[in-house]
Amino acid sequence: MNRFCLRFLLSFCLPSLIASLSWAQNFPIKPIKIIAPFAAGGLADTLARTLSEKLSRALNQPVIVENKMGAGGNVGADAVARAEADGYTLMMSSAGILTINQFLYPSMTFDANTAFAPIALVADMPMILVVRKDLPARNLSEFLSLAKNTPGGLFYGSPGNGTTGHLGMELFMHATSLKLQHVPYKSAAEAVQAALAGQTTTMFDNPPTIMTHIKSGNLRALGVASKERMAQLPDVPTLMEGGISNFEASSWFGLVAPGKTPKPIIDKLSVETAKALKDPDLQSKFYQAGAKLIGNTPEQFSLIIAEDKIRWEKVIKAANIKLQ
Repeated sequence: MNRFCLRFLLSFCLPSLIASLSWAQNFPIKPIKIIAPFAAGGLADTLARTLSEKLSRALNQPVIVENKMGAGGNVGADAVARAEADGYTLMMSSAGILTINQFLYPSMTFDANTAFAPIALVADMPMILVVRKDLPARNLSEFLSLAKNTPGGLFYGSPGNGTTGHLGMELFMHATSLKLQHVPYKSAAEAVQAALAGQTTTMFDNPPTIMTHIKSGNLRALGVASKERMAQLPDVPTLMEGGISNFEASSWFGLVAPGKTPKPIIDKLSVETAKALKDPDLQSKFYQAGAKLIGNTPEQFSLIIAEDKIRWEKVIKAANIKLQ
């Protein structure tokens, strides 16, 4: 029986393994496309285009970026899920596509748990709680007291229902037992402008959206949702320092491929992505915006996806958030 099994493995599995390794060794032999599932000029688009330039040189093939936006990233994601699993179609995915949308939308054209193969986490951004500059709350403790003693609750803005800005604040309210009033806008830019104009009191968003306004003093940062303080904002404490235990929430982008893409190709793309993201000029460029470039392994990225999926599912179900 053992001899038979060995012969079977040698006859059927070994040739397949050799072919797969050979394929990866020769990969790529034609241009690669990265789908950015959001509008041009946004962070997903910027990261995709920046990385495409580096990968083009490293892989000796053109790497082009195509924008396919709509339905919280689901339109672009669907195109990638349906693409040939050969490494020539990739996606700069948001955390929402991989960990949130499946719990928000009543029907999806793809299964986020199996449709994509993680390649590498590209950029990570801890979320920041900010308030408008004239609010009489200089720190988290004063803000919590003000919010709890304001009849009807304070108003907070977000880029829309189901976005990380919305869910981050829902997580914050659950952790602090606060009741704030949600005002959804069409974009992060509109939500920021509302806070700057005094139409809303607070918001919870990622650094690239609000960093310049924090630096200018037009928004006041009360806490960062990470284990450690941000190097860019050393005077802003973490929310855990403010007394909210185990509070972490981040917005991130990562590179993925269609789900059945051969592992050797995934590994090759992961290695080259990690090399590209170590570029000092690239690190500095995104550091200024508050984004940390990562470039980890597919396995490490998979763990982050799994952990965030659990976190956001609980928030969405507790708040009964649904999208059409």
